[in-house]
Amino acid sequence: MRLEEARLPPGLRIYAIGDIHGRADLLDRLHGLIEADLAAAPPPGRCLVLYLGDYVDRGPDSAGVLDRLCRPRQRGGLAGIETLALLGNHEAMLLEFLDAPYGASLWLANGGDATLNSYRVRVPASFDELLLTQRALLRALPRQHHEFLSGLPLQARFGDYLFVHAGIRPGLPLDRQSREHMIWIRDLFLDSEADHGAIVVHGHTIVHAVEWRPNRIGIDTGAYTTGHLTALVLEDGERRLLQT
Repeated sequence: MRLEEARLPPGLRIYAIGDIHGRADLLDRLHGLIEADLAAAPPPGRCLVLYLGDYVDRGPDSAGVLDRLCRPRQRGGLAGIETLALLGNHEAMLLEFLDAPYGASLWLANGGDATLNSYRVRVPASFDELLLTQRALLRALPRQHHEFLSGLPLQARFGDYLFVHAGIRPGLPLDRQSREHMIWIRDLFLDSEADHGAIVVHGHTIVHAVEWRPNRIGIDTGAYTTGHLTALVLEDGERRLLQT
């Protein structure tokens, strides 16, 4: 399967959105662009907005992003439009902190402090404060947010496209890919020219501009630092972009 051959099932349009990382402001703007796009060119049938993971950390409003994703009608989301959100490595690290706080150094060093700030939880000053911080975050985290994070799937397949946060391990059948591969992999996947049996649409690795390869499309345009949040629009054999 090569990019130029890839198709979605007839009657389906997908807006795949890259890593948001706490930029609720950009998510609102991108949702507005999607609504305008739908008004200008209504889809022939089903429409799906698909988020590729990394909703939290680094940017200033992780709590606001999760509000928009798990309660779209109340908080600036796409009311009435089908959505699907996948698990990213940053959601996985947050869930691990909620389960076992003493292994949290990786999460805190990779933007977890911004998530704590967005829930008005004090960032721990020492190892001894980790348990207190975990308990405070569990109290501050709305039930809907916790349930949303706990229920995120790892991947989705539609037609000739596979959607996943980070990528897949080349040469391994899709049904044998591990959770770690799908949310963490980088160079082994990014450097591969293998035919994966589907075109992989992914985020996780920041690119200056959307990366179009024969076997994959990378759409993490570094929203939290660049201001560019990207949606890849797929319909039948068409591929185009919306971007803040």
